[in-house]
Amino acid sequence: MSKHAHLETGQWGERTAEKYLRRLGYKILGRRVRFGPREEIDLVARLDNALIFIEVKTRASEHFGRPAAAVDASKRRLLSRAAVRYLARRNFKPSYIRFDVVEVIGRAGDTRPDVRHIENAFQLDRRYQLPM
Repeated sequence: MSKHAHLETGQWGERTAEKYLRRLGYKILGRRVRFGPREEIDLVARLDNALIFIEVKTRASEHFGRPAAAVDASKRRLLSRAAVRYLARRNFKPSYIRFDVVEVIGRAGDTRPDVRHIENAFQLDRRYQLPM
């Protein structure tokens, strides 16, 4: 196994999630959008009037729990802050935003990974305000 196998698995999961979302009609606006060393949005997408910030969690199996469980309060805060920065940097005022989680269970090379899309997985952290 490669020293960076978890990174390869994560990138494969992000590509898998993107293909899945595209099939559902989502328009992908950004991939791995970074704001500093700890704030990253895996995917930014648009569907109808909604701007969606998507966290992708990939696991080889569910032996240690559901991948979405890794999106804890600290991660939600970082994602909220990154989303507000994304909107401010682009001077963009969407009519509606939401945060989704996509779970991908499998390994790179799997032809049929298990993909679960959790819409509205959490709300914007109340510490942050959307740009007006």
